[in-house]
Amino acid sequence: MRYVIGLTGNIGSGKSTVLEMLGQLGARIVDADELVHQVMEQGTPVWQSVLDTFGEAILDEHGGIDRKKLGALVFEDPQALKRLEEIVHPAVNDRFLDLVQNAEEPVIAMEAVKLIESGAHRALSSLWLVTCPAEERFRRLVEGRGEDPEEVEERLEAQMPEEEQALWADVVIDNGGTPEQTREQVKAEWDRIQEQLCHQR
Repeated sequence: MRYVIGLTGNIGSGKSTVLEMLGQLGARIVDADELVHQVMEQGTPVWQSVLDTFGEAILDEHGGIDRKKLGALVFEDPQALKRLEEIVHPAVNDRFLDLVQNAEEPVIAMEAVKLIESGAHRALSSLWLVTCPAEERFRRLVEGRGEDPEEVEERLEAQMPEEEQALWADVVIDNGGTPEQTREQVKAEWDRIQEQLCHQR
């Protein structure tokens, strides 16, 4: 029996922080962005499809996909973003399911911005939404990561509102307070999962 947690939430909400906490508690942690890198590697079917769809302008000097060039292209065009997601999401979902089936740990957690939109949430035992007030997310991205304020505004506006994501979520982790407050919520959920797994053994 494996328990699969999907962590979602808008950029700057602190998904990575919660993922790290789950890792410290003993979960096998998976970064969806790393899976995207793997499926888009040069020579893969996804790489070929992206190249066929968007042309050679998105390649770097070595023939790999330049994520910044591709990002600039799709974030300005909702239809282009939809086409890209239709190519990438199924391959990432397949890679994730392989990892789940072969994992030795009973609890696996994956972080991804678009778990709901990609349909990956259907393979989960529990969907966790990490929330944080919009102004705090903006501050973290601009001050903490040094990102461009205008770009951050655009990316925040392009994402599904937290209220809508909360309708899908099984667990909501409020990451707007101190790390200790977040850790307490994560630990409480972890203990509940361990109890559930014990009953199923």
